[in-house]
Amino acid sequence: MRIGPYSLMPRVILAPMAGVTDKPFRVLSKRLGAGLCVSEMTTSDPRFWSTAKSRHRMDHDGEPDPISVQIAGTVPQIMADAARYNVDHGAQIVDINMGCPAKKVCNAWAGSALMRDEALVGRIVEAVVKAVDVPVTLKIRTGWDHDQRNAPNIARIAEDAGIAALAVHGRTRDQQYTGSAEYDTIAAIKAALSIPVIANGDIDSPQKAAYVLAHTGCDAVMVGRAAQGRPWIFREIAHYLAHGEELAPPTLAEVRDLLLGHLEHLHAFYGELSGVRIARKHLGWYAKDRPENAAFRAVVNRADTAELQLRLTCDYFDALVAGVSPELPVAA
Repeated sequence: MRIGPYSLMPRVILAPMAGVTDKPFRVLSKRLGAGLCVSEMTTSDPRFWSTAKSRHRMDHDGEPDPISVQIAGTVPQIMADAARYNVDHGAQIVDINMGCPAKKVCNAWAGSALMRDEALVGRIVEAVVKAVDVPVTLKIRTGWDHDQRNAPNIARIAEDAGIAALAVHGRTRDQQYTGSAEYDTIAAIKAALSIPVIANGDIDSPQKAAYVLAHTGCDAVMVGRAAQGRPWIFREIAHYLAHGEELAPPTLAEVRDLLLGHLEHLHAFYGELSGVRIARKHLGWYAKDRPENAAFRAVVNRADTAELQLRLTCDYFDALVAGVSPELPVAA
């Protein structure tokens, strides 16, 4: 699969997720087999580009190529300016967000709310494509709701406006993340377009990835929530697609080492205070379904220093590696 000059291998992509796909997570996912990692969405409003949140979201120093940055907004010229700004700051692919279902985004007529105005979609995509010399991609849903499932129309408009690839989350906006992904709709979109199409939604295993690729005819799959606390899913999918066999899961020792490295990168990237706080959700995901995970989370979430967070995490996983019950301090 190619997006502009970039050849993506393997054909599995990390989906943009606000508050999740920051640089530490993208770098880790890329190292563990993702063919492309899309940044969490950045605002197109220049008034917020100098905030700490935006500076972190626009930080791509040392990130493996190709660097894909997602922008969100509603005004074509402002979106075009944002695309240029991000390219000047390292973006090699610009992705337009028309898939986010969050109320605060849709209430501002951004994200998936844009799908309700097909003419505006065309103007935004055309403005962004003309503004930059890098490939522009688009992420959409199947529509606003069951009665407004216009993704095929949006896809044709976007292709005519010059997008290089299209990602489709197989749900309407009102479904949020409930129900089942509509792979038939994605297949119909792929059949109607000549550009690469990426299937997104409910892809949580190597077998599911292979099924979705075969069923939809898409060029790649995009994984979101299933990668939370399980970034090695990318190498598992890549191995299955290449060899038709399951890759052995990571050992507990490897999970421990990956997690500790992830925590250290978060602490270094955000600073100790913010890094410790942001790391807590990742700790919850990594510990999910493991022995005494609730007790571990209750204790580790109270850690207010990087040193204590790392030590508690290491002790917990060391006990799991040794096959003994973790000795967790009593939460005050």
